[in-house]
Parts: sequence; C-alpha cells; structure tokens
Amino acid sequence: MKQVSGEEYWTNRYKQNLTGWDIGHISTPLKAYFDQLTNKRLKILIPGAGNAYEATYLYNNGFKNVFVLDISEEPLHAFSQRNPDFPKHQLIHADFFNHSNTYDLIIEQTFFCSFVPTKQNREAYAKKMNELLVNKGKLVGLWFDFPLKDDFEKRPFGGNRAEYLSYFKPYFEVLTFEKVYNSIGPRKGQELFGIFIKQ
Repeated sequence: MKQVSGEEYWTNRYKQNLTGWDIGHISTPLKAYFDQLTNKRLKILIPGAGNAYEATYLYNNGFKNVFVLDISEEPLHAFSQRNPDFPKHQLIHADFFNHSNTYDLIIEQTFFCSFVPTKQNREAYAKKMNELLVNKGKLVGLWFDFPLKDDFEKRPFGGNRAEYLSYFKPYFEVLTFEKVYNSIGPRKGQELFGIFIKQ
C-alpha cells in the first residue's frame, strides 16, 4: 500500500512552511519517556519524522542507533543541516509502507493523524508497525484524542481511544493507553500516550 498523500504533497507543505504540527522542540511526554530509558543500544525508528526533534534529543543523549524516516527529502535535509554529526545512512527517504527493516522501538508523533482516516489506512498502519518491530518490540507515542470530523482534507485527523484500540489490539499487547497529563499547552486534554508491545 502506498502512503495516502504523496511525496509532492508533503514537500510542498514544508516549502510553504505549512507545518502547524511542528512545535519546534521535543514534546514533553516523549521526553519524559526517553529520560527513563536505560538501554542506549535500542534500535529506534521515527517514521514521518518531519523535523525530528525527538531524534536530535535521543542522539544527543547517547542513543546512537536512531533512524529517521520521511516521505519528503525536505525535512531530512533540514535535519541534517541542524545535526551535522548525525549519520547520513540513518536518514531514510522512503514511503513508510514500503520500508523494510526491524526495530526495537518505534516512536509515534503526529504521523498516524496525517493519513486520510479510512479504516483501511488505519488498519494498514497498525499492521505495518507490527511488521517493523522485533518480537516484543514496542510502539510508543502520542495519538490525538478529539472527534474525527467529516473533513478529509484538514489535518490532523482525530479519533478516540476505543477506535484506535480496535486497530492495535490484533497486533499488540496494550501496556498503557491513557490521557496525557503533561501535554504542551495547545494539546492539553487532546492526547493519548500509548505503549504497545508486539504480540
């Protein structure tokens, strides 16, 4: 399955600075999660990473096995300019659904909400996440918790806990999936933090 919105769409968004999802720094809930990780050898993927502040934070804190994936070359180039020491081979210009490798940990941050929210697309996301993880690997991150509107053009696309679980439960054990207590101001009360373990 190909990504719903192609490379050209996302490249244009970056070139026109239409990046409302970009908060300019690592999000508080993910920073708190990273700060309690002790295994610096973890192989980590951040798909649909955009400007990838999470990757910068992880790499600068000793996690050297971090991979950044985006369908557009634009944010990858900008990331490389900001992080000249980050290994170029760990910057992956590719369609998430065509990517093949395995990881211990995959980070979700405003990626799921970028796809047109059909049942097919959301099921494909969950299935692909499962395929990219090693046995007992984890999918960890943030999902928006607000009603899904009929407008299939305006991102981010929302949803709710019960709906998301219907996609994840066939592939993952749910370790936690709850309202976020430490969201940034504009997202307060609108995020769920999840840790899912590959079954």
